[in-house]
Amino acid sequence: MTLKSVHDVDISSRRLLIRADLNVPMNNGGVADATRIERFVAGLKPLLARGARAVVLSHLGRPDGQRRPELSLEPVAAALGRVLGKDVAFSDAISGPVAARSAAALGPGDVLVCENLRFDQREEANDASLAEELAELGDLYVNDAFSCAHRAHASTVAIAERLPAVAGPLMMAEISALTQALEAPQRPAVALVGGAKVSSKIDVLFNLIGKLDTVIVGGGMANTFLAANGLPIGKSPHESAKFETVRKILSRAQSCGCQIVLPVDIVWADRFERGAEAHIAELDCCPQHGMILDAGPRSIERIWDVLAEAKTILWNGPLGAFEIEPFDHATEAVAAEAARLTRVGKVKSIAGGGDTVAALNAAGVTEDFTYVSTAGGAFLEWLEGKELPGVSVLRTPQLA
Repeated sequence: MTLKSVHDVDISSRRLLIRADLNVPMNNGGVADATRIERFVAGLKPLLARGARAVVLSHLGRPDGQRRPELSLEPVAAALGRVLGKDVAFSDAISGPVAARSAAALGPGDVLVCENLRFDQREEANDASLAEELAELGDLYVNDAFSCAHRAHASTVAIAERLPAVAGPLMMAEISALTQALEAPQRPAVALVGGAKVSSKIDVLFNLIGKLDTVIVGGGMANTFLAANGLPIGKSPHESAKFETVRKILSRAQSCGCQIVLPVDIVWADRFERGAEAHIAELDCCPQHGMILDAGPRSIERIWDVLAEAKTILWNGPLGAFEIEPFDHATEAVAAEAARLTRVGKVKSIAGGGDTVAALNAAGVTEDFTYVSTAGGAFLEWLEGKELPGVSVLRTPQLA
């Protein structure tokens, strides 16, 4: 995909209207985790060094069009200033004359954060009037929020139709990583797809098996595959209504020449609780009162063997009930191996999705992966092969 980057245009003394994702965790009125802010600042600093003036737009939480003080971006703006190492101005107006005056007062290298976009009901409605008001704040629109690109909102779509529009550093990095993993991967290319339900990953699976060489299925969704193959799964969560879908997935994989890898042994317990006794068993030995909660040791070794031959690894979803020990073992063991292979230069590894990031953080290997996306829904929709409105609008002919 060819997108014009902010690095390709002259930004000296221009006001950049930057859509960022500063939707960070809050605690007692302060920022609890500044990771997203830090990633944003890494791309923002070079733009400011080139003389740009930055007007930053973001949302925080789900205020449903109402002004809620606990969801104000003012403390986020303060945290941005601390990470950036300079004063950051804040406008309690989202748009309109007050915000416009603040934007006009910026000098080269200055930064202004406007109030929570979602305090205005027009944002999520992709309203043209809000986009017109936002356009008054800048000379060039920069979308640096891939994680919001799957939503057709005023700050992601309508605004890009009213100003010259380019992709920001984070947006370019995300699209580059995902494009390399899906459209032009180094082969063999392997996907690990986990999570609770097949129903939430149907489109992902159908898309991946048409593009990659191997898809490893784990987590609760593997239970549905096992049950569809006639294996006993006891009282394990599964979706019997999706048995026919599973058969279609397996048939399509065979026709595409894509190998589907399922668990070859299991870890079960009689309840999903911390301290529950874990039992390792063969695939056909889950008792009626048992619940499959993780992949067994031979399954882990099987996955390691697949990864050892891979050049590209794409990961979305944990391989077991990783939230509770000891059912985190398969996820952490495979994460550690994928990280090791990345460190020694044998593979490129791309991971994303909330549970996936949490699992990699728990394993302490997030920094070892080639790229880890925090985009959530946008990452999943990209894996499904969907066109994201906030990205596609950047591909259209831009205003002069």
